[in-house]
Amino acid sequence: MNIYKNKRLAFLYLLPAVAFVVVFIYFPVVLNIFYSFFRWSAFSDKVYIGIENYKRLFKDPIFYLALRNNTLYAIISIIFQVGLGLVLAAILEEKFVRKFQPFFRTVYFMPSVISLTVVGLLWQLIYNPNIGIVNAGLKAIGLERFAYDWLGSGKTAIYAIIAVSQWQYTGYIMLLFLVAIQEIPPDLYEAAMIDGANRIQVFFNVTVPQVKEMILVCTTITIIGAFKVFDEVYVMTAGGPGRASEVLATYMYRSAFRNDEMGYAAAIAFIIFVITFILSFLQNKFFGSDNKA
Repeated sequence: MNIYKNKRLAFLYLLPAVAFVVVFIYFPVVLNIFYSFFRWSAFSDKVYIGIENYKRLFKDPIFYLALRNNTLYAIISIIFQVGLGLVLAAILEEKFVRKFQPFFRTVYFMPSVISLTVVGLLWQLIYNPNIGIVNAGLKAIGLERFAYDWLGSGKTAIYAIIAVSQWQYTGYIMLLFLVAIQEIPPDLYEAAMIDGANRIQVFFNVTVPQVKEMILVCTTITIIGAFKVFDEVYVMTAGGPGRASEVLATYMYRSAFRNDEMGYAAAIAFIIFVITFILSFLQNKFFGSDNKA
């Protein structure tokens, strides 16, 4: 009887959280899928058109351009945020650096707590071809031929925005890796050093395997963030010049609130959901803790 009461009590405690998730996460997802089968705007009635929005989407060259930019965003972010973040964390855990660790943790983590809007405006000034410090720095060291309108060119706009995200979030990922590395038993490092392993060998044979689960978590966070990115792109270029830096989220916003094509925007939103869900599922299935090599 006590077990039954405890289960019922546990269920009652969980009920508000479950209700919150259902009402504010799952229900909107289902409602969005439903709306994606209609042609409608903010000031008109809904007209059922079946899968026409999806047919149009998969023939839309702007959709594929946005998808390419998001994929590029994800690949570069994995390399720098996850890869570089892990390397920085390992360096900060070295004995000769550890006493300076609080300073570097603060320096690297600080950008991640700054508002995305502020970051976007700040880097707009930094990239400004006339007064920005990027071009000024290049000119100061005699490399004025490399000075460029970084956000004004279709060739460099998306890369300039991606670079901002690496600056902002690498420190956050680094802190997650620091926590994981600090949980590794010191005996493993001592045994590796006794066996004659150098620091690079210790990193790849001790540190990396021991933080495998954190690598999975950070990679998942990074990829999902790359496919949901909106603020920095919208603030810095609004998807321009032309559509060169368009991503799925800015295209969804443009379709919904500029073109007033709510059904089409709902279809784009569902595609974003499907992509992030599938990637998260595959990562957990093939690289999760339950998968034993």
